[in-house]
Amino acid sequence: MIILGLDPGIGTMGYGVIEKSERGDCRAVDYGVVKTPKAENLAVRLCILEEGLNAVFDRFRPDEAAMEELFFSKNITTGIAVAHARGVMLMTCAKRCGRIFEYTPNQIKQALTGYGRADKVQMQRVVAAHLKLASVPRPDDAADALGVALCHAFTSRFGSLFGIR
Repeated sequence: MIILGLDPGIGTMGYGVIEKSERGDCRAVDYGVVKTPKAENLAVRLCILEEGLNAVFDRFRPDEAAMEELFFSKNITTGIAVAHARGVMLMTCAKRCGRIFEYTPNQIKQALTGYGRADKVQMQRVVAAHLKLASVPRPDDAADALGVALCHAFTSRFGSLFGIR
């Protein structure tokens, strides 16, 4: 099974593609980011994200997609822009594969480390270890997206609890 993990963002959207074997082993297929220029207006940036995500779907044809739920605490303006980006990502995933799952940051941390308050460095090291990578994936958004994909791979037997209806 090919799983696409996504880390939503308006300036940088992270993606991570993993393959889960029938035995449950996971390997990294690819990871990276889609960037949008700050100088562009919101509509253009959303189009860039959609084009980038469609290119990932065209290249890897994932069976399922998993996304981090939106979380922000201080800057509402940034949160709104990220929510727009997330909406485009959800729409694209729904059109392209139809099997979309969402996880909170704490659920992702719990699934990967067993501790819901793991810090960013711990998470990145665990992602690299689980995928047997020589180093921590860069940039951070790509490592986060791989973490989302791994979370889904580890918890997918409970898919009905996290799927978007």
